[in-house]
Amino acid sequence: MRRRRNRMPFVALLIAAGIMLVDQVIKFVIINTLKPFGNVAVINGLFNLTYVENRGVAFGIFQDMRWIFVIVTSIMLFLMIFYMFRKRPKGKLFYICAGLIIGGGVGNLIDRLIHGYVVDYLALSFFPPVCNFADYCITIGVILLVIHIIFFSDMLKSSKEYEEKDD
Repeated sequence: MRRRRNRMPFVALLIAAGIMLVDQVIKFVIINTLKPFGNVAVINGLFNLTYVENRGVAFGIFQDMRWIFVIVTSIMLFLMIFYMFRKRPKGKLFYICAGLIIGGGVGNLIDRLIHGYVVDYLALSFFPPVCNFADYCITIGVILLVIHIIFFSDMLKSSKEYEEKDD
């Protein structure tokens, strides 16, 4: 059991690498095929591929603060990786969440470093902002992480509950 827990941070990094690779391949294809057209209906009235250069963060807020986003994202990614290797939390779900968040974060960080903006392309009629694969990975990872913390981890348990378990 201990051996498996020791390799879980590496599994999370493999998940992250896979997500980052898929994200960058999709964005490469989008830049080279969709950018000239701008918008293509996939499911009419529901789902479009729409090329957007997002120079802000979620919903396009805080425009043109590229280096602040690069620094903050880098710090957050470092802290998550450090925590993962230092604390080695229990539960596979944590590492899946970490892989999703790190992979998506690195995918968008690469865009900011190379292009100066994040390439977005997924437009749903019922969800106004145009997003990308990395954004959805981060969002799913954060939602699952919150579920993990609330229901499956010891992080929110008080010291009194720990004392009661010891008795």
